[in-house]
Amino acid sequence: MSKKDPSGPFNREALTRLDDAASDASQPVKLNPTASQVAHQYRRDTISPVMVSGLMRMTEFGLVLVSGLAIFVIYVGLGTHLAYVYPLVILAGALLYVLLIEMSDGYQITALRHPAHHLGRLLITWISVFAILALAGFLLKTSEEYSRFWFVTWLGTGLALLIALRFIIARKIRGWARNGTMERRAVIVGGGKNAEELIRSLEQQPDNDIRICGIFDDRDNSRSPPIVAGYPKLGNISELIEFARIAHIDMLIVSLPITAEARVLSMLKKLWVLPVDIRLSAHTNHLRFRPRAYSYIGAVPMLDIFDKPINDWDYVAKRAFDIAFSLFGIIVFSPIMLLTALAIRLESKGPVIFKQQRHGFNNEIIKVWKFRSMYIEQCDPTAKKAVTKDDPRVTRVGRFIRKTSIDELPQFFNSLVGTLSLVGPRPHAIAALSHNVLYNEVVDGYFARHKVKPGVTGWAQINGWRGEIDNAEKIKMRTEFDLYYIENWSLWFDLKILFLTPIRLLNTDNAY
Repeated sequence: MSKKDPSGPFNREALTRLDDAASDASQPVKLNPTASQVAHQYRRDTISPVMVSGLMRMTEFGLVLVSGLAIFVIYVGLGTHLAYVYPLVILAGALLYVLLIEMSDGYQITALRHPAHHLGRLLITWISVFAILALAGFLLKTSEEYSRFWFVTWLGTGLALLIALRFIIARKIRGWARNGTMERRAVIVGGGKNAEELIRSLEQQPDNDIRICGIFDDRDNSRSPPIVAGYPKLGNISELIEFARIAHIDMLIVSLPITAEARVLSMLKKLWVLPVDIRLSAHTNHLRFRPRAYSYIGAVPMLDIFDKPINDWDYVAKRAFDIAFSLFGIIVFSPIMLLTALAIRLESKGPVIFKQQRHGFNNEIIKVWKFRSMYIEQCDPTAKKAVTKDDPRVTRVGRFIRKTSIDELPQFFNSLVGTLSLVGPRPHAIAALSHNVLYNEVVDGYFARHKVKPGVTGWAQINGWRGEIDNAEKIKMRTEFDLYYIENWSLWFDLKILFLTPIRLLNTDNAY
C-alpha cells in the first residue's frame, strides 16, 4: 500500500469493501511453461534510473570537492593562514554546482544519456558557480587573499573532469540500457485494443526505460487475443502474482478504462499485495483530471494507484540504518548472547541456534535465527503447533529467554546480513496456523505484509500484538498494524519503534 494513497476510489478501504468471488490471489499458483521461462530470465536485479541519478549527484559533488582540495594542497599548501577557509569555499562550490545543475534538470536520465546535447548547460552552470564565488569574495572584500592560480586551475580542471565523467557515464548508461541492467520491468494488465494502443504509445517514447515483460488478462482468447502488439499473453491475474514475484517486476500498468470501475477494483484487490508500482493507464480516457494527478512515462499519462514502499534511496537509508544499529546491538548484547549460549548447552543437548523457515520480503522463504528454547527432539521448525503457556516442549532456560525475548537476539545477525530488517512486520513461520487454518486464509490480503522486508521488531509488537496467536482476531489485528507501518514508513518511525521496543517488552503477559 502506498504511503501516499491517491484520492478517489482506488485505496485499500475501497478494495476491502469489494466482495470478490474469485480465489485469493496470495495462494501459490503454478505458472504455465512459457510464463515460467519468461519470469526466470528476468530474475537478475536491476539499477533504477533514480539510483543512477542519485549516484551521479554524489559522484560529481565528490569530484568537484576533491579536485578543489587537491589543487589547494599542491599549490597553496596547508601553511596558509586561510587553511581552514579554503576547504569551506571548496565545499560551498561543490554544493552550489550540484544545486544549480539539479535546478536545470541536469541529472535527468535524458541529460545523462546524451551529454553532448547538454554541454552548454553544464558549462554555464560551472561558470556560474565561480562567478558567484568571485562575487562573494568581492563583496566580502577578501578576494585578494585567495590564490588566483588555484581559482583558475580549479575552474579548468573541474570542468574537464566533469565533462569526462559525463561521457563515461553516458556510455555506461547506454550499455546498461542494452543489457537490461537499467530498466523498469513492467507487465500490462488487461488485453485487447486498449493494451495495444498503450504499448504502441510506450514504444514511441524516446529513451524509454520500460521493458514490457508480457500481458496478463483474466479473459479467454476469444475476448482477449493471445498476442497483443507482439507481446504474448502469459496467463491470468492469479498467475501474475507468482510471475511478478519471480521476475522482480517493478510496475504493473492496468490497461482498462477507468469507467470499468468494478473490473479495475476486482483486479486491484488481487494485485495490491505485491511490492510494485501499480499504474492505471490514462492515455485513452476521455475523463481528464488536473495535470498534477498524473505521473508520466515519457508523454504517456498514468494515474498512480499504489507505489512500491521503501524504494530506491529510502531502501538505501533503511539498509544503512539496519547495519549501523545491528552492529551496535551485537556489540552491546554480546555478553548476554554468550551467557545464553552457555546456559542452553549446559541444560540440554543439541545446537544453540534454532533456524526456522519463514516468509520474507516478496513472499520468499528465509531462515530466521533464534536461540533454541525447546528440547532438541521436540523442536518444531514448521510451527504448526504454537507454543502455549507452560508448554512441556520448552526448557527451563527456554522459558526465561522467551519471556524476556532474549531468544530473538541472534536476529541482529539476520538484520546485518540482510534477510531481516531491524524494524518491520514480524515474519511468521510458513506453516503457522490459527485453529488449523493458515494465516493467509484467515486474513484477506495477508501477504501484503511481505511488501517490505520483515523485521526483528515491529509496530504490531510494541502495541501489544506479540506472542501466541490463538484466535483469528489476533492475526487480523497484527496484520492491520503491519499494514499501517508499511503505509506510514519513515526512518523516524523506525527509530521510534526501535527505542520503544525494550520498554514494551517489560509487559510479558503474552510471551511464553
